Amino acid sequence: MSTELRILVVPGALRERSLNRALARAAVREAPDGVAMALHELHGIPLYDGDVEAAGMPEPVAAWRAAIAGADALLFCTPEYNSSVPGVLKNAIDWASRGPDSPLGGKPAAIAGASPGRFGTVRSQTHLRQVLQFCGVEVMAKPELYHAQAAGLVGEDGEWRDPEALERLRTHLEAFAVWVRARG
Repeated sequence: MSTELRILVVPGALRERSLNRALARAAVREAPDGVAMALHELHGIPLYDGDVEAAGMPEPVAAWRAAIAGADALLFCTPEYNSSVPGVLKNAIDWASRGPDSPLGGKPAAIAGASPGRFGTVRSQTHLRQVLQFCGVEVMAKPELYHAQAAGLVGEDGEWRDPEALERLRTHLEAFAVWVRARG
């Protein structure tokens, strides 16, 4: 691991004005000192198909896997769709988990999420944690970051603006950086 920690930030939603894409962009802006955060969008990743995999990894999948491999850690910003992980995020993880050269094994990760609902993203984060742990990803247990009734936390420009929410995000990011560095 280099002296500057490289964290790949993955929004689990494709919609431009998604709360979780705004949260992911805010994480990149609010990166703690000594941490470089890069956003990786999941656009263009095809549905997982073993026949396609056998013919060779499609370019968006190869780029996704390379981005994971080049990062020291992963931060997932996930919405909650029907009490679970969005299909686009689960599909991307399925592609990344394939083969003995999967870049996920042993990778540290944290999860954050925002939802307009009252429960935040508690259920999707629980499911995502289960999927990631099965893939060999080591997921930080605490602190957790759930933003419930989060529609008001984003400004007219589509960016995360609420001062208290930003402070909670900074606390989460700092704890994550400490946790990743402590792992060696």
